[in-house]
Amino acid sequence: MQMFTDQITIYAEAGAGGDGVTRWRHEKFVPNAGPSGGDGGDGGDVYIEAVRDLGLLSKYLGNPRFSAAAGVPGQTGSKAGRHGEDLVIKVPVGSIVTDVSRERVYEFFIEGHKERVFKGGRGGLGNEHFKSSTNRSPEENTKGKEGESGDLKIELTLVVDVGLIGLPNAGKSTLLNTFTNARSAVGAYPFTTLVPHLGDLFGYVLADIPGLISGAHTGKGLGHTFLRHVTKTKMLLHLVSFEYEDPLEQYYIIRNELSSYSKDLEEKEEWIIFTKKDLANKEQLEKVQEFIDSSSKRVFIISTESGEGVKNLQDTLVEYLRAT
Repeated sequence: MQMFTDQITIYAEAGAGGDGVTRWRHEKFVPNAGPSGGDGGDGGDVYIEAVRDLGLLSKYLGNPRFSAAAGVPGQTGSKAGRHGEDLVIKVPVGSIVTDVSRERVYEFFIEGHKERVFKGGRGGLGNEHFKSSTNRSPEENTKGKEGESGDLKIELTLVVDVGLIGLPNAGKSTLLNTFTNARSAVGAYPFTTLVPHLGDLFGYVLADIPGLISGAHTGKGLGHTFLRHVTKTKMLLHLVSFEYEDPLEQYYIIRNELSSYSKDLEEKEEWIIFTKKDLANKEQLEKVQEFIDSSSKRVFIISTESGEGVKNLQDTLVEYLRAT
């Protein structure tokens, strides 16, 4: 199982500015045509950008140093040097980046969010810059400035896109494993996982939220601990197993816990997933169909055992996440 919480400190430096140069015009029959040394180009800046790749930080462990390109020195003919190319360091959505020495903190909770963290050095001045009425042949030029640099501490926080909820043995871990590269413990018996398990579905984080049982909102079992996790999710997949004699009764048990804990949870986007269809009898299916016909929520009936309905659910979920 891949754990997405992580932190790393990297070193980054913006590019130094290119040096200004001393150069002279060489024109036919004009022995001293004047200065023509151009300014140096500015050094490249360092940016941080949030992307949907939860494994990025581990890739930086072997080489935690990053450098933007330096500016090019000035040219003859009064031509300025090129600016150095900017550097973009990508971090997972949910990262908090701290510029350690300057105590500047940046949050990257939205995909595509990009900020400059280090500014490149200014380019130096060429000798043409120093020409004046009293100094027609200046020899002066200046060096480019160093860019900003320092340690960046990157901390990945838990930003869950989809929370999988339901009573123990509703099939949350199995569905998480089916959708993602997670490997949660799965057993054919009721149990409560002690730690949320996470999975990556095309860059979106899915979490199997354990601990929801009758009375969870009062602190029973692991109640409050994991209800807090649920409040941070963007949407919920509420799994209800057909192995219960009355699946709808089980659904309303969890709905009562959510509404009792928080009105925000009660109003959160929720899809209802009836699982283990291969265990359902005719009477159960008829009752669930009546519920579907009267419900305003999205409802799916699946079987991870046979695969029925699973791909449709996954495709619909990805489409929804990309559109929101």
